[in-house]
Amino acid sequence: MIAIHYGKKDDFSREWKKYCDDNAIPYRLVSCYDNDIVDQLKDCKALLWHIDNLEHKDELFAKQLVFSLENSGIKIFPNSKTVWHFDDKVAQKYLLEAIGAPTVNSFVFYDKSRALKWIEKTTFPKVFKLRKGGASVNVYLAKNKSHAKRLARKAFGKGFPTLDMSVILKERYRKFKLGQESFIGLLKGVVRLFIGTPFKNQSSNEKGYLYFQEFLDKNDHDQRIIVIGDKAIGLKRMVREGDFRASGSGEFYYDRELFDMECVKIAFKVSARLGFQSMSYDFIYDEIGNPKIVEVSFGFSKYAYTKCPGYWDDNLRWHEGNVALQDWIIQDLLNN
Repeated sequence: MIAIHYGKKDDFSREWKKYCDDNAIPYRLVSCYDNDIVDQLKDCKALLWHIDNLEHKDELFAKQLVFSLENSGIKIFPNSKTVWHFDDKVAQKYLLEAIGAPTVNSFVFYDKSRALKWIEKTTFPKVFKLRKGGASVNVYLAKNKSHAKRLARKAFGKGFPTLDMSVILKERYRKFKLGQESFIGLLKGVVRLFIGTPFKNQSSNEKGYLYFQEFLDKNDHDQRIIVIGDKAIGLKRMVREGDFRASGSGEFYYDRELFDMECVKIAFKVSARLGFQSMSYDFIYDEIGNPKIVEVSFGFSKYAYTKCPGYWDDNLRWHEGNVALQDWIIQDLLNN
């Protein structure tokens, strides 16, 4: 018996349920928010849960529950190695640096005075980020020393909202003009500008630290490589017009020839070294053409990858055909 946390319609749970139905695998639909979830899982050998970084309940206890259940002997997706650094760019900095992975240089400060001294000496522009956020939310280009100082004062003062609804509305409008957002979606953005979202309204401001990454210009795209078990796929994401950010742009390309095999090699190597079940890696290039990891995430949208024409195995051989990421996740969990 396996358990599936049956969540939102855009998470992975429906695909996991269908896989179990199609393959006669006994399963139980559960809610990990139930007080007695530990008792509910006592006769289950595995749990699948698509943890959501924009669900405040998940943020409160998901990683703790995963660790606790692992100690009872239950196999879990995502496991602790895969999820403990989820939606935490500072944690990812430490983890990837610890194993010598090729990353974009990053800088974190927990003291305002040290941060300001560094700002006086460093070069600009730099990329400012909060620990949390996907699709380029909470990512800004600090173009000069004055801008960086303003960010530092705010970071060590009132802080930054986890979701800035005005920024999100601007992004909705950009996508609306490109035909990637509906008029109803745009109206929802206007309403949320005033009432927020449950996640925003329940979240505290991010403050008490300052995080920058080196700005590597001359990148008009990034390459996202997703490794699940012994398989990997690729997605080329173009930078927004007049911007430097690729995540969330909505402009994707999938052809196998577009991808740098060095990025695929690095992604497989890091996943094997750190015991990840599933991980997406975002790559850009430094000034001499070396691929560097910007950030990683076990979670990703299920809609962007349906057009992938095939995958690489861990021997870097290409396999043409349909890509079924959610099926791979459950297969890898049950077979390992």
